[in-house]
Parts: sequence; structure tokens; C-alpha cells
Amino acid sequence: MEVVEEHVNSLLHRREAKLVVHHQGQGTPDRITVRKLASDHFKAGLDQVYVRSIATRTGGSSALCVVEVYEDKKSADIVPAYIKNRNLPKDQRVSKQKKEVEPRPAAPAPKPKPAAEKKEPNQHPQKKQNLLPEKRPSLRLARKRNQRLEKNPNQPRKPSPSQRRNRASHVSLEPEIGKAGSVPRD
Repeated sequence: MEVVEEHVNSLLHRREAKLVVHHQGQGTPDRITVRKLASDHFKAGLDQVYVRSIATRTGGSSALCVVEVYEDKKSADIVPAYIKNRNLPKDQRVSKQKKEVEPRPAAPAPKPKPAAEKKEPNQHPQKKQNLLPEKRPSLRLARKRNQRLEKNPNQPRKPSPSQRRNRASHVSLEPEIGKAGSVPRD
């Protein structure tokens, strides 16, 4: 084991250290093993040493560990509960279990309504109010269209925008007869 970096945090009464633990031919050491190595190296009790993280590169034989060593047990109270839980042996860890869901009673069956109480959908006043504003613009447009057709039934209809685009992109190779710009000047 090597100490790569060590920092004293006097505000939190702890030493923060980065360790490299060599594990040639073995798997990555667990937190309990690293915790024991760090407590022996820093001469502190196990309740004062907490391993924050252990990282090993794939196929590597050394792990980079971040360890916090507190001055006393009281100053170690600021360690979050999940970190304390991770640093315990597996048989002592507190696992979060999902709350058991109590079975709910089945919903009562809907009561059939007598035929006299049923309302027809056309008689519902709220639905009529919601449908009328949506229909009004289309009725207005239809009336305008009909008025235009009644004024001049022989007049050709105005081409749609897509029809205008198609006309503009169409280029004829033959000269047009009767247009002012198509007659060659001498």
C-alpha cells in the first residue's frame, strides 16, 4: 500500500488520503480490507476510518482508494449514513427494503342507472357550448366562399399557392406568341 496524497482538513477534524493498494493476481480488495490497512497505517481505530471509494482500472492490479481518517469518534458523526453502511461487513449492513404494499379492497361495481335518468348526449348543455365555437370559423369561411361564387360564377378561381409554385417552376423551351417580351427585335 502506498499513500499518494494526504490532506489535513482541520475544519472537519479529519485527514483525507488517496491510497494505492496493490493486489497482484487477486480481485479488487473490499472496503473492509482497505479500512483495516488504512487504520493500521494511520494508527487509528476502525470506527474513525471510512473508505469513500475504491477504483480499479479494467485488468489492473492496483486500486486507487479515497479514505477519510477522523481524529475521534465524535467528529466521525458527520459521515453520511450510506457511507457508514457501505463500510460495514455485508452481514451487518442495513438494507433498504421496499415497503410492503397493503392490498387494497376491490373497487365496488358501478351501479346501473335507471333508464329514466339517462341523458342523451345532445341534451348536455356544456358539450354544446364547447362544440359551437369550433364550428363557427369553418361556417364563416364557407359563407364567404359561397358569396364569392354567387357574385361571378364565370370568373375563374384563384390558383392555390401550390399551383402558383408549380407554374413558376415550369419553364417552356418554345417562345410564347403574343407576349411583348417574346418577339425578337431587329
